[in-house]
Amino acid sequence: MALFYCRNVPESREKDRQALEEAFGEAVSFFPMPCSGRVEPVHLLRALEEFADAAYVITCPEGACRNFEGNLRAKKRIERTKLIIESIGLERERVGLIVCSKENPRPLAVLAREIMDRVSSMGPSPALGPETLNDEEKGI
Repeated sequence: MALFYCRNVPESREKDRQALEEAFGEAVSFFPMPCSGRVEPVHLLRALEEFADAAYVITCPEGACRNFEGNLRAKKRIERTKLIIESIGLERERVGLIVCSKENPRPLAVLAREIMDRVSSMGPSPALGPETLNDEEKGI
């Protein structure tokens, strides 16, 4: 999974990211961004094409973006990306957006685990080809 996130998400400092990468191993690739509004559909699509079963973006709370409307731009771009992947036969749920809460901020580690739980039931992405499937899924 590819996880793009705003650096304003609680507990998303460099040392936190490194600890999460160690804990999750190759299951999740973390991509910190100065603002979630910088994510473009091509970033998410490339992740889905090259290595990820899902690509999610975590934004700061609506109305709390340091760049005024970055999280709103991210929301529009996620929706556009969902339309694109749906048009090629992938599930919309392979791309998603998590908006942090002002009232109940949760750390990056908690959000990452929730996303992993959500996408794990989908299984491997068919876009990655049969080389990513295990023997049982290949029918061997």
